[in-house]
Amino acid sequence: MTVFHVAKNTNCTVMSNHHLRNRELSLKAKGLLSQMLSLPEKWDYTLQGLAYINREQIDAIRQAVHELERAGYIVRVRERDNRGRLRRAEYTIYEKPQPPSSQPALE
Repeated sequence: MTVFHVAKNTNCTVMSNHHLRNRELSLKAKGLLSQMLSLPEKWDYTLQGLAYINREQIDAIRQAVHELERAGYIVRVRERDNRGRLRRAEYTIYEKPQPPSSQPALE
């Protein structure tokens, strides 16, 4: 019988197990969400910033972010200017999925 032991250290992160047990999420999305939840709030959460600390390229990171967005773990709100052009997007990362909502764009 094979036995696994977990050797814990002092630099750890406490997070919900919800996403880890969600069978609808790919392993890539689970890993990225776990990593995002472990990073400091001021971290560079751009695709480039996340790709910088991972082996995967930006396209793989983007796919995982979109998967997490579809599952409700990431909520995106887009800010548009007075002509309707996209100015920026704001992402909020959650430990548990949020119900779909029709949030208005940021002012």
